[in-house]
Amino acid sequence: MISKEISEKIKSGATIRVWEKTKEGDKERLSKFEGLVLARKHGNEPGATFTVRATVAGVGVEKIFPVHSPRISKVDVLNSPRKVSRSKLYYIRDLSKRETRQKIGTGQEQKSAA
Repeated sequence: MISKEISEKIKSGATIRVWEKTKEGDKERLSKFEGLVLARKHGNEPGATFTVRATVAGVGVEKIFPVHSPRISKVDVLNSPRKVSRSKLYYIRDLSKRETRQKIGTGQEQKSAA
């Protein structure tokens, strides 16, 4: 379950790390998925979701996480954007990583400042 203050920080353009419980056979482990939030839908109602996009082994991967899912153990907000002009960042799918950093303003500039 995600706390209320973390839930408010999950917005388009933020870079987050989601710790998700996965079941392999009879064992359960935590796996992390780190990426850019493209969209946040349906506010804070029971069906609310957020979409996270990452590049894994050179391939773009997107996962849609329910906000109120019991499978999510923890969410770390790594950085938030300065300003994002849209609420849904689906156009990021067609951009390179460098162009994404220039449009949103996350990445190397903020990592060096931190």
